Amino acid sequence: MNALRKSAVIFLLLCLSVPSFASRRDPLTEAEVAQLRDTTQEPVKRIKLLVAFARARMLAIDQVRGDTKMAADRGKRIHDLLEDFNYIADELDSNLDMYARQHSDLRKALKEVVEAYTDWQLKLRGLKAGDQSQPKETSTAEMKQYDFPLDTAIESVNAGLDSSRDLLDKQNKETWGKAKK
Repeated sequence: MNALRKSAVIFLLLCLSVPSFASRRDPLTEAEVAQLRDTTQEPVKRIKLLVAFARARMLAIDQVRGDTKMAADRGKRIHDLLEDFNYIADELDSNLDMYARQHSDLRKALKEVVEAYTDWQLKLRGLKAGDQSQPKETSTAEMKQYDFPLDTAIESVNAGLDSSRDLLDKQNKETWGKAKK
């Protein structure tokens, strides 16, 4: 009887936890997932796609910030978009590492990645500084809703920029060394 009771409790806990997993949003649309799937064997195209997806999230953040109709849930929407951005930035970094280990020539894509990271740094710093057109109380309350994913994004972008520059320098030196021989 005791084993049956334990099994029932475990089953109940599993049933209660399933809806929380099912309700998670996917940071990528179905079309974006399909595009990534199609470019698995094409590193440069895949990297450029990830950059485009991250840029789209940053553009969406700018649009949400500027739309007065979304003022009521602006903080939550920015929070969600920043989480999506963080996921894509992590995926970009993972892909760069994977393709670098495979000795793929990423120089063309890396130039675009470095430019994108630099742009994202500026936009995230601006977001961290806050919206000066809003009352201080509104801006502070809204920023609290997305403060953690914003800090995560800033750290991720800073680290990604450094590692991308290093990888670009390394690949340029390797190519220059081969050309010199």
